[in-house]
Amino acid sequence: MSAPEADPAAPDPMELLSGWSRTPVSAAHVVRPGSRDELASAAKLAGARGLIPRGLGRAYGDSAMNAGGTVVVSTGVSGLLELDDATGVARVLAGTSLHELMRRVVPRGWFPPVTPGTRYITIGGAIAADIHGKDHHVGGSFGRHVRSLVLAQPDGTNLTLTPEAHADAFWATVGGMGLTGTILEATIALHPIPTSMLAVDTDRVPDLDTALAVLQEGAEHHRYSVAWLDLLVSGRQLGRSVITQADFAPVEALAGGRTPADPLTYDAMEPVPAPPLPSGLLNRLSIRAFNELYYRYAPRERRGELQSITRYFYPLDIAGGWNRMYGRRGFLQWQFMVPFGEEATLRELIESLAQQDAGSFLTVLKMFGEASPGHLSFPGPGWTLALDVPSTCKGLGPLLDRLDRRVADVGGRLYLAKESRMRPELVPVMYPRLDEWREVRDRLDPDRRLMSDLARRLRLIG
Repeated sequence: MSAPEADPAAPDPMELLSGWSRTPVSAAHVVRPGSRDELASAAKLAGARGLIPRGLGRAYGDSAMNAGGTVVVSTGVSGLLELDDATGVARVLAGTSLHELMRRVVPRGWFPPVTPGTRYITIGGAIAADIHGKDHHVGGSFGRHVRSLVLAQPDGTNLTLTPEAHADAFWATVGGMGLTGTILEATIALHPIPTSMLAVDTDRVPDLDTALAVLQEGAEHHRYSVAWLDLLVSGRQLGRSVITQADFAPVEALAGGRTPADPLTYDAMEPVPAPPLPSGLLNRLSIRAFNELYYRYAPRERRGELQSITRYFYPLDIAGGWNRMYGRRGFLQWQFMVPFGEEATLRELIESLAQQDAGSFLTVLKMFGEASPGHLSFPGPGWTLALDVPSTCKGLGPLLDRLDRRVADVGGRLYLAKESRMRPELVPVMYPRLDEWREVRDRLDPDRRLMSDLARRLRLIG
């Protein structure tokens, strides 16, 4: 195979980049602007192999990679530009992380409208992937809370997009994986909070049917809900879970407890480096032992436990570089969504993974609400399961190929921000608005200067 064509418009030398799963890896010319103007100008640097913007590199697959081309890293262009304390509407530079944003807005009684399982993603990345969180059944995905965004085009023009003005370009950008332009800034509506502590209800449930029932019932009373699922048990215990459901606690709930003196203190804990693990230590046996301990340690039922933002939303962030625990060969995250009414298919998929003995200590089940208008947005009404599996797991590739097709057969899809190996012919099946997105994208970038490894692999551009 010949080497990737060099991009003459970008500076040397090339750098190796990967997603959070550490696989795959490719080399690109990396540009790191230090100001909004520089970020806008960098959008014009696309050469023969194109250009893709990148944030903090927390997408699991190859969506923010561009072999032989240019990658523009936005993290040097960050900061809260404005915040209306009365309405919670904030104007934020695209390279701002959720962590940095929370430092500024939580003490003022506001919280990001949607957050995934890490605070180390940028606002631009949150829009490009149309991220979802534990509250999708209530608030939807991130794009629903974006009031406007400024998009830099490869031809040097900047566009201001809103859901009302240039709606087609706006919704092609939300969930568009950076392939419509470089986001410079965004205006978003934040979520009001009375305190920075969460009142958390925990349930340890014995099987999948009970887990689904608890999540559905809890969705009527809680804003945030998620189930950790043990993927290494089968039979009657299939889908046994620990479910946590939460809401931000009222001020009166903090009285007399071991809580911050200021009810809106943000617990900005810095990550502790994850300890290096010997190669092969994270395997089926060790993960099985961890899963058993985690399940048994969880309370059968606990109500109203006060937890900090970091503890509830971002437990993995406490271990900096936890992705290195899987070793040099990395891991794979697979996340799918199946519609309501396909619970039998969900069970079938979980059974297949359990029978494969896929070693996952991080398997998460959530309930989705209404879909976003974004052409390539992932969530829709139904169930989503995400799991991490070491890339060395035998037979994993053929199994997931088969399960991908099963997901597509029932009207489900895989998440492009975490995808790294699916077959391109399944994309238009899973994302039936792909051709509509392509038309809008080509109107924004007629010379097709925006490109990524993901776009090439899945033939997104057409």
